[in-house]
Amino acid sequence: MASIKQQMMEIGRNARAASRELGAAAATVRQAAIEGMAANLAAAHDAVMAANEDDLRAAAAAHADQAFLKRLQITEKIFAYMVDRLREAARLPDPLGIVLEGHTEPSGLEVSRVSVPLGVIGIIYEARPNVTTDAAAVALKSGNAVILRGGSEAWRSNALLVSLMQDAIAAQGLPANAVQMPSCPDRQAVRELLRLDRYVDVIIPRGGKELIRAVSSQSRIPVIKHYDGICHLYLAADADPAMAVALTVNSKCQRVEVCNALETLLIDRAGAKTLLPAIARALQDKGVELRGCARCRRILPELKPAVPADWDTEYLDAILAIRVVDGLDAAIAHINRHGSGHTDGIVTRDLQAAKLFLERVDSASVLVNASTRLSGGGDYGMGAVVGISTGRLHARGPVGPRELTTYKWQVRGNGQLRY
Repeated sequence: MASIKQQMMEIGRNARAASRELGAAAATVRQAAIEGMAANLAAAHDAVMAANEDDLRAAAAAHADQAFLKRLQITEKIFAYMVDRLREAARLPDPLGIVLEGHTEPSGLEVSRVSVPLGVIGIIYEARPNVTTDAAAVALKSGNAVILRGGSEAWRSNALLVSLMQDAIAAQGLPANAVQMPSCPDRQAVRELLRLDRYVDVIIPRGGKELIRAVSSQSRIPVIKHYDGICHLYLAADADPAMAVALTVNSKCQRVEVCNALETLLIDRAGAKTLLPAIARALQDKGVELRGCARCRRILPELKPAVPADWDTEYLDAILAIRVVDGLDAAIAHINRHGSGHTDGIVTRDLQAAKLFLERVDSASVLVNASTRLSGGGDYGMGAVVGISTGRLHARGPVGPRELTTYKWQVRGNGQLRY
């Protein structure tokens, strides 16, 4: 126990020292380091895939379910995504040194508020190895050091990824300790990380509710929370049928195991008889289990009955709850009661209905005529992100490089005194 505590203290000290250098490093140097991370990853394709296969075999032997194994796996598509996201992060505008506001006082004092890094970020997450590269890229782009504590199931994958990224960082003359992870998967490392308030400025947990609640309750450090993704799509009475089907299927099926996948479909009463059968066929063809309210089952009796708990469940699986509602106000009320503040959308041709939905739905991302799967940050032009915050402080929605900055006041004078 003592050795893990000592190791985490050393990691914290190294991260703080690295953050000082990163905050002062030129944007071009940080950009080159991220480009090097992408190049190293691409060159190590076979080794990364082999390490991930080892992780998958161990997880399967431990009887992990299929949804978990899917999150753990680095497919060829996900590998390409990881490389591309690193390259995209490198090309993003530098978020540091931006003058957020400035003015000159009558005394001649020049006052400005300028963006700077938060400092040291601790990220605790489960399963997905792509979080490792995304988090490192976002941290480095914003001049922050990062301590990564991924799930033990992905330990081989993550250790190799961190090593590749450290080599790229060091090649640019930056401290390799800008990206670190504990040397063993012992859970005591998480507890010690949450006590490093002397060195770590913010904790970002990514995973299930239990993980996030545990981190929030134990942490001495401010936490940017990423709670449930109970995401909704409301099909208004005037929704284009083809668009309604396409957006529903994409929102639910493009990847069922992620936080911005659709979990509840709301259909306006006036369009339910037309829309529901076509949508049900399309989803059932994709292997999705449908759970419908009493109104839905009057249209399609074969649907499994929805129970109250379904409206408050993040399935992260091929299951969808469907409810018929009495218009826009009822849809908004349902979302604001049962939603998690993550991502919710409307399909409509009515500009006024769209405006009201955007204004009144209390979520981090609110979309009109677009898939909920677009809210991950990349499709907002943000490149890689470290998560999607469902809270209000310090960031809301996708957390990219700019969201991992704070500011300092810079003041230039010419001998002014206070009297």
